[in-house]
Amino acid sequence: MIEDLKGDESWRMFRIISEFTEGVDRLSRLGYAISIFGSARLQPDNPYYQQTVEIAQRLAAEDFAIITGGGPGIMEAANKGAFEAKTKSVGLNIRLPHEQSANTFQNISLEYRYFFVRKVMFVKHSMGYVCMPGGFGTMDEFFEALTLMQTEKIYPMPMILFGVDYWQGLIDWMKATMLTNGTVSETDFDFVTLTDDVEQAVEAMVKHRAWKEKMKQQALSEKQPFDR
Repeated sequence: MIEDLKGDESWRMFRIISEFTEGVDRLSRLGYAISIFGSARLQPDNPYYQQTVEIAQRLAAEDFAIITGGGPGIMEAANKGAFEAKTKSVGLNIRLPHEQSANTFQNISLEYRYFFVRKVMFVKHSMGYVCMPGGFGTMDEFFEALTLMQTEKIYPMPMILFGVDYWQGLIDWMKATMLTNGTVSETDFDFVTLTDDVEQAVEAMVKHRAWKEKMKQQALSEKQPFDR
């Protein structure tokens, strides 16, 4: 019995490595991409769904690829906007017992068994995050990236919380409770932009791409590595 368990663990490691390898290989030429997160439960008649389609279309017009979790709701809206704008529309699908069924607006589709591998792919291949209203999964992605930036494990990138009415209470709580108790710093909030303005969200990504291009060119001239 013990030997069987060891065998299962070995095969699990192979599956994990395989998921990393396929993701890096298929997304290595993606170019500048924005990940859009949000609830799988919001339907096409929801204003946030409709705004997500608009945001994805505007980002596509600025030559960004769009990455989502590949499912319904906000993920579908983002993939739909990208697909209709004829840009790269990526779905990082996850196997779940409910709520997750792949939407039909992906032209690059990957499937993951493990959440942690999938989250690495979001961080590695995204230049910025747009978090639409969502639940635990959306907050998980948001706080993971925020933590990596706070601890300087990744370069800073724009973190857009779209939907002032939805997210304002979270920001207020973090400032009133976490900041007051000294568990975060005032400068940590510099990473986050709270907005209802589609153009503001897009402009933040365009400006950040210009900065990254400048840093990349500087690194090339100095013959130094720069991981975008």
